[in-house]
Amino acid sequence: MKKTLPWIAVILILLLVGCGVLFYAVNSLDGGVQTASVQGDAVALVRIEGTILPGEGDGSNPFNTVSGAFSTPIIENLKKANEDEQVKAIVLVVDTPGGSVYASDEIALQIEEMDKPVLSAMGSMAASGGYYVSAPADEIWASPHTLTCSIGVIAQLINYDELAAEYGVEAITYKSGSFKDMGNPFRDPTEAEDIIWQALIDEAYDAFVKVVVDGRGMEDSAVRAIADGRICTGKQAVEMNLVDSLGYLPDVIARAGELAGIEGEPPTIEYRDDPSFLDLMLGAMNRPSLLAEARELFEYRSGATLMYLYSAR
Repeated sequence: MKKTLPWIAVILILLLVGCGVLFYAVNSLDGGVQTASVQGDAVALVRIEGTILPGEGDGSNPFNTVSGAFSTPIIENLKKANEDEQVKAIVLVVDTPGGSVYASDEIALQIEEMDKPVLSAMGSMAASGGYYVSAPADEIWASPHTLTCSIGVIAQLINYDELAAEYGVEAITYKSGSFKDMGNPFRDPTEAEDIIWQALIDEAYDAFVKVVVDGRGMEDSAVRAIADGRICTGKQAVEMNLVDSLGYLPDVIARAGELAGIEGEPPTIEYRDDPSFLDLMLGAMNRPSLLAEARELFEYRSGATLMYLYSAR
């Protein structure tokens, strides 16, 4: 009996892997679109949840600790919804403190190009970059308690100078130009560098203001008067003309169906990339070490990155 146990284990593993491959094949036929029991005209849901980051990410591995709203799959899902004849309106499910200036702009540009009504359904938070991607939508909805606004730009540098001196660490830098090591964490920035950084911040800030001006039909001066980085509630945002209506996701879906001319409660199609069973198995077997996780997280925030991000840190 003892000799047969390893073979039984091998057979079970092969069966599990086979089921995973079959599940993956079936799941990939619709490109990650959840369309079960949906017939007729529908409203598409596209989620923007977590810190907004550029690129594809690794949504297929649920054991990857670095998660976020990666711009590439979000844009792909928006394009799918725009091309799907069954979809008559799109609801953005937004719950994010914001993130990358570059990624936020990528997503906002795609939203501007949509041919169908697009509504933003703000969740618990849709601040900074979360508002940036919502601004081009035809309507913006929030709950009274949603944290939003935070219109502005931030770049944070870490200075290890005193810590390094305390432990006798000296950083030696060779560079081709006086500004090549801007953001060097082992020294204070110079006055000239302060001017350059502020110019970068101001340019990204002007772009944010323009997105709000264009999306909300507001005067430039009116936007700048409230675009001081302040956080606000959904109720306050309505009073500032930054949000159209108060409500929750079911209310936004109903409104999207109304704009799309769908009678009754509109069915929904959700675009997302679910991991297959095989992905789950491989992800579990290839979980990164704590050191690798720490390194990966640090790399996302290394250097001075311009961010449309609400952060109290």
